[in-house]
Amino acid sequence: MPLKTIQMKSINSRIALVFFLVLFSGTITRAQEIIKDSVVAPVKKIQSNQRQKIDGIIATVGDYIILDSDIDKSYLEISSQGGSVKDITRCQMLGKLLEDKLYAHQAIQDSVKVTDAEIKGVMEDKINSMVGQIGSMDKVVKYYNKSSEEEFRSYFFDILKEQRLISEMQKKIIGEVEITPEEVRNFFKTIPKEELPVFGAEMEVAQIVVTPKVSDEEKRKVIDKLNQFKKEIEEGSSFATKAVLYSQDPGSRSNGGYYKMNRKTPFVKVFKDVAFSLAEGEISAPFETDFGFHIIYVEKIKGQELELRHILLTPTVTEEALNEAKEKITLLRKRIEDKELTFAEAARKFSDEKETKTNGGALINPQTQDTRFELTKMDPSLYGQVSNLKDDEVSQPIIDIDEQGRKSYKLITVTNRINEHTANYATDYIKIKQLALKEKQFRVIGKWFDEKINETYIKILGEYRDCEFTNNWLKK
Repeated sequence: MPLKTIQMKSINSRIALVFFLVLFSGTITRAQEIIKDSVVAPVKKIQSNQRQKIDGIIATVGDYIILDSDIDKSYLEISSQGGSVKDITRCQMLGKLLEDKLYAHQAIQDSVKVTDAEIKGVMEDKINSMVGQIGSMDKVVKYYNKSSEEEFRSYFFDILKEQRLISEMQKKIIGEVEITPEEVRNFFKTIPKEELPVFGAEMEVAQIVVTPKVSDEEKRKVIDKLNQFKKEIEEGSSFATKAVLYSQDPGSRSNGGYYKMNRKTPFVKVFKDVAFSLAEGEISAPFETDFGFHIIYVEKIKGQELELRHILLTPTVTEEALNEAKEKITLLRKRIEDKELTFAEAARKFSDEKETKTNGGALINPQTQDTRFELTKMDPSLYGQVSNLKDDEVSQPIIDIDEQGRKSYKLITVTNRINEHTANYATDYIKIKQLALKEKQFRVIGKWFDEKINETYIKILGEYRDCEFTNNWLKK
């Protein structure tokens, strides 16, 4: 397999295929059924010049079955998402479906918890999105070839639940895989010089953020509203329903405010401190973080792990406060332009963004945890803000609206430009570490498949027994 921009040439075909197809796992839509002892279905041999066949069970993995039509549905789903299916054979697609079923089956064996409440929350969010795109619920039902909305919802719920089981199982397998600097060095040494990855043009970016001040009156309104929610919930209202209707946290709103966390979960300290101070079944008083005001309800405590729900509300920013923020950042830009302050000095002294101010406003790439942003992979909105900036040029004040709808103003500048280049261990360590970690994760997953396939009841029927799978599904 040739080495590409950020891929390792040393990845073997088995792992490459697994992860190529995993890219589509979030969008592939297929039927899930639980096998019953009495179910038997014929599988007709597919002739090379004839595509007519009888749909039926073609494989069994533990308690799950795969129908021949599931492969066709997977092709359609990939195509509908703009992916190419030209080079994916039916055997390869079946291999991907077998992997998904094994993940889901093992998740159940390992008691991986996926609650109906969180799936229903995700489902409503996705259905609303589909209705918005297609035009009506009736059209969505028709698109999925279901006879009623009830049948569609039941079908879609099963799909989403299986997808969540797969996702949680994958996280469990590789969640604790770590890599040492020595392993990274050894990995880099094993790549032949002519096969080293080539990294595209990159840039480093810094910003200064000025956030409008929220009045005490607006804060009090939000606190009063959260106290009212708490009172209603203690009197019998559903916390999850309140979260779906009112929470301004896009990451949990559709799940009824649900989060699972432990002491190591990367939540802000105040949030974790409040959560771990509560008893099971207790609701917190309103408290403030950088995101706004919250209340937390602890559903379950399992050792060092909590299952909780929360509601986030953000106070309204007045137009007057917004204008004051714009005036402040405009004056900052002038001071930088007049050489009274460097951009980095202004960021350290005046920026309201805690994550970047101590580093002189330097942005961290969320994908790589490095300061470099590859131009071809940069967030389109960020790219649009920096693409036309010259060296050391400071942008005009830019209004920024986050996922919670909070407004702020920012200045942005490009601090460094890096041309396309062949990987260098010293300057590209972070990217090389990520490649090395991925390879190690691939090996762990490959070992997991070998072990679980041997332990699990798996049966493949008909013509598909002639497939050459990348995993040993036929246990030869």
